[in-house]
Amino acid sequence: MPDFKSLTKKLCLTFNNLDLLVEALTHRSYLNEHREYTGSHNERLEFLGDAVLELAATDFLFKKFPTKPEGELTAYRAALVNTVSLAESAQALGINEYLLLSKGESKDIGRARDVILADAFEAIIGAIYLDSGFASAESFIAKNLYTKIDSVIASRSYQDAKSRFQEISQDKKGITPAYETLSEVGPDHNKLFTVGVFIGSSEIARGTGQSKQEAEQAAASAGLIATKW
Repeated sequence: MPDFKSLTKKLCLTFNNLDLLVEALTHRSYLNEHREYTGSHNERLEFLGDAVLELAATDFLFKKFPTKPEGELTAYRAALVNTVSLAESAQALGINEYLLLSKGESKDIGRARDVILADAFEAIIGAIYLDSGFASAESFIAKNLYTKIDSVIASRSYQDAKSRFQEISQDKKGITPAYETLSEVGPDHNKLFTVGVFIGSSEIARGTGQSKQEAEQAAASAGLIATKW
């Protein structure tokens, strides 16, 4: 069992009820393999933390950008609190070392691990809220997320890849990118699509996904990398 008190020092937090932090780091899969464990998994705390995070981030952005319209603020918030952003913050805090997971889940990497980390980060917010109130939870969020907003705006990561690729392509080339489905394989319930993105007649990049929309976004992301845009 990890030393959760050492994590409180990393998080710069003091928990009145340390069990809340332990619960926040307990994945459902851990309970399936450890029947002797008497604690709960983190899904309820994640639910609570998600709501606290949305309110805190909305309040922050509303006050920081008093002239921005609702649509832009929504896009900023989505980029600030998406799975990748939360997982990055969780990694930076060393949360990965304290997760209680099944043997199978502990082997997950990439997107699957990002989801687990992001969920744990939200659950920690929920735990802080229950233990110490909204102000403490908001302070934790501010320290670990609000500082990202300038880079979110500078990198335009609040835009989805397709929108960004189209905007830059029109600006630099005067052409709107086109997407073509190059292949689709697998049964209807589990298809894998490959899509190419083209500027004029030139194929710039390809992407795959379990829907055409997902594959188009992947192709656009690859296109941004290929063109160094």
